[in-house]
Amino acid sequence: MSAHRAAAHDLSIIMPARNEAGGIVATLQALQDLRARGAEVIVVDGASDDDTAARAAPWADRVVCAEPGRALQMNVGAQHSRRPVLLFLHADTRLPADADRLLLAALARGGREWGRFDVRIVPETPLLWLVAAMMNLRSRITGICTGDQALFVTRAAFHAVGAYPAQALMEDIELSRRLKRLGPPLALRAQVQTSGRRWMARGVWRTIVLMWWLRLRYFFGASPTRLARIYQDDTASRSVHLAPRRAGRGVNPGGDQET
Repeated sequence: MSAHRAAAHDLSIIMPARNEAGGIVATLQALQDLRARGAEVIVVDGASDDDTAARAAPWADRVVCAEPGRALQMNVGAQHSRRPVLLFLHADTRLPADADRLLLAALARGGREWGRFDVRIVPETPLLWLVAAMMNLRSRITGICTGDQALFVTRAAFHAVGAYPAQALMEDIELSRRLKRLGPPLALRAQVQTSGRRWMARGVWRTIVLMWWLRLRYFFGASPTRLARIYQDDTASRSVHLAPRRAGRGVNPGGDQET
């Protein structure tokens, strides 16, 4: 992308969501300045049991429906987008106010095709601060990006590597592996802010150990479907354990949690 083309109207922000009615409006409201500068916002609802889609509609350029599954939802969003640069944003993650300018300028001057932001986890407890710092460092060393870091990519590169793989877990890791064949990622130091809700609900150390164990198994060839089942079983087990203290609150079934 040449420098003279680095404008917000080149950017599509794609947000997969499922059962996010409680927070989707606030997340989308934070994107309205980017929309005013020309960015396109697309929400892909994955068969929510609540009114996520209805609440999102006034704050997005379009809301489309898909079968649940983060990789599938993001691919559907990319198919409906109209811009040459795609940014994939989780429904519990906030971009920097000038994210559009930062990433488009970096793509224009760097000759690269993809990248991500640093991440900050809130509430910013000492342990979650350390988790975020390690995520950012690991990503710089390995060139692997996670969904919490708001991965962005040119449309041409995204299609050149076949879009997100049709797998139930580790889709961001696999996409990063494929994109690395085209070149290293841009690692922007500007921070996105993501919710620590799943770390807090499951337990920070428990989440760290679980995700590293799943990553290790994936590295050695374990099926993403099998790994997703392990993750979901752990989530269900933890929810049952916490049920008496949760006073009937529903469990958010949103996708993977990166560590």
